[in-house]
Amino acid sequence: MTDAVIIGAGPAGLMAAEQIARTGYSVTIADAMPSVGRKFLMAGKSGLNLTMMEPVDQFLRAYGNVPPVFADAVSAFGPQEVSDWAAGLGQDVFTGSTGRLFPTVMKASPLLRAWTARLNDLGVTLRTRWRWAGWDGDLLRFDTPEGSQVLSAKVTVLALGGASWARLGSNGEWAQFIPSDVAPFEPANMGFIVDWSSHMTRHFGTPVKGTELTAGEAASRGEFVVSSQGIEGGGIYSLSKPLREGAPLTIDLLPDRSVDQIRRALAKPRGKMSQSNYLRKVLRLDPVRIALLSEFGRPFPDDLAPLIKKLPIRHAGPRPMDEAISTAGGVRFDALTDGLMLRARPGVFCAGEMLDWEAPTGGYLITGCLATGRLAGLSAVDYLADAPMS
Repeated sequence: MTDAVIIGAGPAGLMAAEQIARTGYSVTIADAMPSVGRKFLMAGKSGLNLTMMEPVDQFLRAYGNVPPVFADAVSAFGPQEVSDWAAGLGQDVFTGSTGRLFPTVMKASPLLRAWTARLNDLGVTLRTRWRWAGWDGDLLRFDTPEGSQVLSAKVTVLALGGASWARLGSNGEWAQFIPSDVAPFEPANMGFIVDWSSHMTRHFGTPVKGTELTAGEAASRGEFVVSSQGIEGGGIYSLSKPLREGAPLTIDLLPDRSVDQIRRALAKPRGKMSQSNYLRKVLRLDPVRIALLSEFGRPFPDDLAPLIKKLPIRHAGPRPMDEAISTAGGVRFDALTDGLMLRARPGVFCAGEMLDWEAPTGGYLITGCLATGRLAGLSAVDYLADAPMS
């Protein structure tokens, strides 16, 4: 028997393993993939945005309505702690103009190597290609290259991820083992399907800048991209929750100009200019914004200014869940104690994306995983300390 088994070798699982191993307990990490941190490494391809350097109260608002246990976990291990943690692993970091924190090398692999080396020094055992297959009584059963294997542990931390990016190890299949405690999965931070007309083809891959997107009460000035499949990118991802829940999407093509200012500009004679050239000249609209106006605004009304300020974007719903950066849904917080232990299974803790929370891009997701992994690990240590000697 080992003291602790961690199932899942992403940020939450590795953080839980570190907390437990630091106290001298024996720890085994089991992961279904051939190597650790695959989704973490994928995040590193775009620079590895670790967190957002802003006050904790402001930081927490990005998560929406979360239970106190989650808020407390992030308050205890928030932006500054994430920065200090990365520095403790020998990684120089910098804060970008928008507050996002990145490793100076702009990739995940050096940090992950340093982290796994630290865990190895702490005596943590790693087993890859071990896919969790549920419980056999109190034993943990795994499908492995050597056949079915079982492990006995005094505590278990489940850090199995959400239900997106199955090729990186997160497929949500673990939900079958605790079905009554799991809220249905839904995509988060995802693109939306648009059935474009042919005239949009030349704009595929073009970033759309200088606009403001609105969905319900939420708004975003983030950049997004016109793709062959629809619309995607940070500006859209930040609105994914209200859009998923049915809020209409509109775009302000000139957010820094009022309706009256746009009307005055449009009062200038058009002459022999084409509509596109006229809009480009008098409003400084770039080709992709003109194309969006044409795609969703025709036939143009006589008074074009209100439409430019609030252009309805028709879409056919979110892209498939497996394409989403993350997911909503997962283990319900009311099924957990304040230490993230399953009420129905004493000694079994949950952490990371498999919990029922969601976050926008911008480092919030990684921070939430690290913070809940830390809390689950510390809670497991407390449980071990209180367990009777066998």
